[in-house]
Amino acid sequence: MSYADTRRKIDPARGDRLGDGTPNDNDRVEIGPTQLAFGEWASAGLALPNLQNMREFRWKRIVASLQARDYGAILLFDPLNIRYATDTTNMQLWNSHNPFRACMVCADGHMVVWEYKQAPFLVNFNPLVKELRSGASFFYNVCGDKVAEDASSFAAQVNEVMRKHAGANCRLAVDKIMINGLRALERAGFEVMEGEEVTERTRAIKGPDEILAMKCAHHACEAAIAEMETATRTGVPLGHMSEDDIWAELHKGNIRRGGEWIETRLLASGPRTNPWFQECGPRLVSNNEIVAFDTDLIGAYGICTDISRTWWVGDQAPRPDMISAMGHAIDHIHANMALLKPGVTIRELTYGGHQLADKYWKQKYSCKMHGVGLCDEWPFVPYPDAHVDGAFEVALEPGMTLCVEALVSPEGGDFSIKLEDQVLITETGFENLTKYPFDSALRGQA
Repeated sequence: MSYADTRRKIDPARGDRLGDGTPNDNDRVEIGPTQLAFGEWASAGLALPNLQNMREFRWKRIVASLQARDYGAILLFDPLNIRYATDTTNMQLWNSHNPFRACMVCADGHMVVWEYKQAPFLVNFNPLVKELRSGASFFYNVCGDKVAEDASSFAAQVNEVMRKHAGANCRLAVDKIMINGLRALERAGFEVMEGEEVTERTRAIKGPDEILAMKCAHHACEAAIAEMETATRTGVPLGHMSEDDIWAELHKGNIRRGGEWIETRLLASGPRTNPWFQECGPRLVSNNEIVAFDTDLIGAYGICTDISRTWWVGDQAPRPDMISAMGHAIDHIHANMALLKPGVTIRELTYGGHQLADKYWKQKYSCKMHGVGLCDEWPFVPYPDAHVDGAFEVALEPGMTLCVEALVSPEGGDFSIKLEDQVLITETGFENLTKYPFDSALRGQA
């Protein structure tokens, strides 16, 4: 009997495939959910995505976007755009500031990945990737003073693929590229187009399996939040739990379920919540203080779950001004969320909805809403004082997912209330994907 026949499986009773279509094998290449996550999703009655269908949906959307714009191809360096196109990963955070991977999708559907030379096997599980190359590294760290030559060699490879699959079409969309790479492509005769516009608009509409993946990822994130809340309410009264200790619980819960990373450190306590955007540190949280956070979490299937909650931690009641601010924040989210439906425009969302009280206006959040998928995404819904004509002249469509924000932060105060829910635009309105409750004490209910 071969090793392949005897190695341990995640769940031998399910055969050689899991419910999402991935190999039932602890040694599989692609990152995926853990036994814990699958078990929790089954208990919650959640349907699993079919990842093969999800990958094909994304590939078809990219191809359709290229054809609609008469682009010959798109060249991707952003790790999240590569993830969208291929569902493959390789040291995502390191890759984000040391761009060694690239993916090219041609308007005829041909897909090429430039992978780290020592790790070509990382993309072999996806049959949509038709060609595997290397040589997309042209950043100074590894190329030194020969970076321009390495960029020219890469551009020659791009030209080879383009001539074969796009013919005379020299319109090449590019998302993010090092400056030597851009210059090399332009010297090679390409008309370089704005690739980020393509990817953001393409990614904005989620397919059926992407939505299932998001619901699973959301459930996993909320389970990790619940563990973080239990640890917080248990540890803080003992007098030795720091903000970093609390935040570590969310990281732990995310990784235990097959999640990937957290984009920020946005957790603060007590007076450090005002002004907002101070990231967590060694401060010991005292009993009878506020703890507020924003998950910014990249979880199972690489899906972002971006929700915020504010807790009162202690055995006394919060102050009346805190309870009032919490009510104002909940009203802000619910009233603005009620506007969501297909056909409503970003302009209508910007100028409509709930008005923050004057004392909370100066320190309001940077937006009312923003798109979400593999990370924070397009579109963006600003407050009226940040609206720019022509920037977001679009209407919502079914399949979009947005996060509805509220930051109620009194100017000169010693606390803030941060809330955020994640919402799916449906054919008739919206579905709030976020189930995690608001703090009862801050609602004046305990």
